[in-house]
Amino acid sequence: MEHVRDLSELPKAHLHLHFTGSMRPGTLLELADKYGVRLPEALTDALVSGEPPKLRATDERGWFRFQRLYDAARSCLRTPEDIRRLVREAAEEDLRDGSGWLEIQVDPTSYAPRLGGLIPALEIILDAVETASRDTGLGMRVLIAANRMKHPLDARTLARLAVRYRDRGVVGFGLSNDERRGMARDFDRAFAIARAGGLFAAPHGGELTGPASVRDCLDDLHAHRVGHGVRAAEDPALLRRLAEQGVTCEVCPASNVALGVYDKPEDVPLRTLYEAGVPMALGADDPLLFGSRLAAQYEIARRHHGFTDAELAELARQSIRASAAPEGVREKLLAGVDDWLAG
Repeated sequence: MEHVRDLSELPKAHLHLHFTGSMRPGTLLELADKYGVRLPEALTDALVSGEPPKLRATDERGWFRFQRLYDAARSCLRTPEDIRRLVREAAEEDLRDGSGWLEIQVDPTSYAPRLGGLIPALEIILDAVETASRDTGLGMRVLIAANRMKHPLDARTLARLAVRYRDRGVVGFGLSNDERRGMARDFDRAFAIARAGGLFAAPHGGELTGPASVRDCLDDLHAHRVGHGVRAAEDPALLRRLAEQGVTCEVCPASNVALGVYDKPEDVPLRTLYEAGVPMALGADDPLLFGSRLAAQYEIARRHHGFTDAELAELARQSIRASAAPEGVREKLLAGVDDWLAG
């Protein structure tokens, strides 16, 4: 029987979740009240209603509005306890959605001013991840992401720091923010530092701009995974390359629609990528702003793209295979996928 299995019980890995964007709406409202932060009206309305704010990030004004909402939320994270609460709740939400492995993405420079500096901020975050993983049983690691809007020298500093903390839970290095700013090749040395230190590369690309952005991630940054990557669907040759090289695209359907990359859920090219053999890992991106978490992304694939339970199970397998989870964790999760499908 199709379309009856509970998607929240499908074991999966979550590979595209931003730190502040993982926060529960109620937590943000509580923290804003605690610290006397006046949140933008569009953000407050979205938090109360559960409906994502209306954004059109495909133009720069719309992206600025999105960043303004995100920055307002980030300003409410001020103490180590706030960080621990966010991470613990993110783990709880992921477990509820069937995740057995989470790689949470963070730029620690964003939190450094309130947490005593860059290194103290990162150590607080890593300690929080370690504690939440131990307490909840969810496998968790950290991907440190540089910001395209900042100087490439800042990215190199972060890459060195990421390598330094590889034994404390850092597994990868990314590049986020508006891909229309900052060429990928400007950050090639930072990614070379990260790769030499044993970290995988997972830059954002192919979201706000077209296939060339994905190609740059491959050519200039030697990406193992691409954050989003959906615009690769516009270039059949690029799809073949992604499939042949086994580069996983971290696809976030609800985010793509909320930010205006596509008008409707059915417009997100999940089928195109899947049938081209491009590995995918569905992700929630920023559920605080986009209103849906991990299992909901699989529901979009089922409801709007006709993915069968066998195909949804394969999507879950692809997410697990693309993760940095230890082999034993992968085997357990993959066996769980088979059990879910058999059941």
